[in-house]
Amino acid sequence: MTARILSIGTALPDTRVAQSTLRDLFAAQPGFDRKAQRLVGAAFDAAAIDTRHVVLPQLAGGTGDELEVRDGDTLLMPPTGARNDEYRRTAPPLFAEASRAAIAGSGRSPDALTHVVTVSCTGMFAPGPDYHLVRDLGLSATVERYHLGFIGCAAAIPALRLAARIVSDDPDAVVLVACTELCSLHWQTSSHPDQIVAASVFADGAGAAVVASGDSTHEGLDLEGFATRLIDEGEEDMAWTVGDSGFQMTLTPEVPRIIGREISAIAADVIGDIDEIDAWAVHPGGRSILDRVESALSLDAAALAPSREVLRQHGNMSSATLLFILRDLLADTSRGDGHRVAALAFGPGLTVEAARLTLRRPTA
Repeated sequence: MTARILSIGTALPDTRVAQSTLRDLFAAQPGFDRKAQRLVGAAFDAAAIDTRHVVLPQLAGGTGDELEVRDGDTLLMPPTGARNDEYRRTAPPLFAEASRAAIAGSGRSPDALTHVVTVSCTGMFAPGPDYHLVRDLGLSATVERYHLGFIGCAAAIPALRLAARIVSDDPDAVVLVACTELCSLHWQTSSHPDQIVAASVFADGAGAAVVASGDSTHEGLDLEGFATRLIDEGEEDMAWTVGDSGFQMTLTPEVPRIIGREISAIAADVIGDIDEIDAWAVHPGGRSILDRVESALSLDAAALAPSREVLRQHGNMSSATLLFILRDLLADTSRGDGHRVAALAFGPGLTVEAARLTLRRPTA
């Protein structure tokens, strides 16, 4: 029996902020000379992002009891412990909200869940998000729990792969996959180009999926196959490390160039004939990455429209982003039964994760 994504739920923090607002705030930091301010303007304006959601209302000019990250127009640099405390406070409700939405659309009751797989790279604590989901959703104390941490933007695909293998081994299994990332907690007030690029794209959000054996009565996305590849170069170009003042992202201009150079051979190897693909779910690490993938695979402009739209509305929410794209593909009624979907995501390493999915519509 093929494992199927029965439903996808998403959740976003209440604070929605315009890209231009974040651009102006970041450019106003003390010590940023005119060159740095020009780099900020160029990076934020070229990101193809209109709005992002963040767990810190202060970034949008609001107030609250959350982590202090702003004094007037000056961004503060809280220690890592304080940032992680905020993650511990705000991540579990988003995990739960997205998961409740996924369960509600799955046709399965919470007590039917047998496994929970949580994903995050923007905070850590124990007992962790997997434990809190079992408690917050009132799941059975016997639910098996797994947590995938620090895999970065590519992590949704390994999580779905794990869920598919669980269901393949036990056709009665019902697996909840939940990804939550709070990237805004780790803003770095640095004029280094890598930090400017990171600040221009990353955002907060949560996505969840219920995976179980599929049948003809419930629509979804069949998980047909997976593959992973490590590219020989790029280890120093995309990295995510723990610093004294938050987690520090390295994201150099080499990343889209490496992906653009390597993706054609990788896609042919792990996906097969790309002319047979009806829809694409490509993680929008940034506009330039989507541009490079589109060009390298000779895709038409409409192919990556779902990825670009999620990027435009929400920014790069790391691992959760791919679930937003798959949610929109599943909800698109113009796509019929049997449509073939290719998913690609990129993570530190440089790692490429791929999945082949088939859209299923109910026949009765």
